[in-house]
Amino acid sequence: MSTAPPQEPDPKPARTGPPAPSETSTPPGDNWLARLALRFTAFTEKWLPDALGFVLVGTFAVLALGLASGEGLFGSPSDPADTTGYGLVDAWGQGFWSLITFTLQMAMIIIAGYAVAVSPPVSRLIARIARLPRTPRGAIAFTAAVAMVTSYLNWAFSLIFTAILAKEIARRIGGVDYRALGAMAFLGLGTVWAQGLSGSAALQVASEASSPPAVQKVIAEGRGSGLIPLSETIFLWQGIVATAVIFVIAVTTAWFLSPSPERAKTAEQLGIDLGPSVAGKRPETRRGRPGEWIEYSPVFAILLFALGAWYLVRHFADAEGGALAALDLNTVNLILVLLALILHWRPVRLAQAFREGTPAASGVLLQFPLYGGIFGMIAFTGLSRTIADWLVSVSNEFFYPALIAVYSCVLGVFVPSGGSKWVIEAPYVLDAANQLHVNQGWVVVVYDLGEASANLLQPFWMLPTLTILGLKARDIMGYTFALFLACFPAVLILVTLFARTLPFP
Repeated sequence: MSTAPPQEPDPKPARTGPPAPSETSTPPGDNWLARLALRFTAFTEKWLPDALGFVLVGTFAVLALGLASGEGLFGSPSDPADTTGYGLVDAWGQGFWSLITFTLQMAMIIIAGYAVAVSPPVSRLIARIARLPRTPRGAIAFTAAVAMVTSYLNWAFSLIFTAILAKEIARRIGGVDYRALGAMAFLGLGTVWAQGLSGSAALQVASEASSPPAVQKVIAEGRGSGLIPLSETIFLWQGIVATAVIFVIAVTTAWFLSPSPERAKTAEQLGIDLGPSVAGKRPETRRGRPGEWIEYSPVFAILLFALGAWYLVRHFADAEGGALAALDLNTVNLILVLLALILHWRPVRLAQAFREGTPAASGVLLQFPLYGGIFGMIAFTGLSRTIADWLVSVSNEFFYPALIAVYSCVLGVFVPSGGSKWVIEAPYVLDAANQLHVNQGWVVVVYDLGEASANLLQPFWMLPTLTILGLKARDIMGYTFALFLACFPAVLILVTLFARTLPFP
């Protein structure tokens, strides 16, 4: 039987399992990478705040950066239509609700993705897949691989699907470190998602409807056309090879950083109740009166699914730039809702799944407006342009891709919204690429790889996964930081070397 995502215990209850050995000791069987990850984890568990603490600290860190760069505290542009020229305080207020549409889209993706993942067919698939790994180390590497494959297809579904898979694996394999499993369940968002079929920046520059005129103008200055097709971004052979290399490095790192059973902390030791298996049979619901027939009958589920599928066929067929260009967040949400509807078969079961999945979106609803305030202080002042100008001043054609990866990663720590952030930064980033004669499509790839890497350093996108697993950000960020140290240097090398193989139009 599927149950609601567990709430984070606060404070943590006493561990019910055997005491874990000290994580600063060095038992046999742990390699140096596993010991490093455990030391990072011990540090983050003690010193790092939870996800809410990150956005609170980040707010005032960006405020201080803005003041240091010469931005004023107060002020607004003379033209109300302008989106720049605000003081930091006013920009924070303007930005606070600027991501409200995005917030609802993200909440719907989380809840609908959960509903799909706990539907009977997908639950059975998860239970079957969870039987494949046989050892704790194999379970951690396997979870990392599944997370990256599913996030390449769709990052939102990956967050939920892999979190539920990790819980199922933890039920089946004794001695597996639950914190490491949680980190691996999130890994796709920290590595390959932006290079996949739901990568925000690549989809935007490929579609006239999604790419703002200011961005199209800068693109046209470098190539004659205002759009960059997907064949020149995520489907570049250089981008595919870079993604494959990062995949291999991440899975290999996951294999070696798995702690020995003597050092592992299971869900039981962390005081987390995993609940029943996801494949457990849900209780049969029976209608108590004739008026409930609509909710309990599959007839309307089938009719509504057919109506939505009919619309989607027309939507993709009529899309300019091909079907992928039409795959925006609203379309993804509609697909997830329709899938959840038909997979649950009866509307009443879908409603139950949505109720169970709603707690997973609570962190998003609280924290996205706060990140919107940070976004405003960067986007609605001159701070974003100041940072971009500094990058151009210290860069050249050879080093520019690596600098953009670093820039995207650093800014992504404070504003973890790839699509919204790209709209603001694209004119500066692409204009600098034109000046330095760097291939524009490759700049989009580089930007996406840096944006994804930032997710290993801050807990914004971890919230849905953490809520389902019952963990806190500090429980897994030691592992994600170790993965960042393994993957990000490889990103910098790859984007620098492959840039030399691409011509400037």
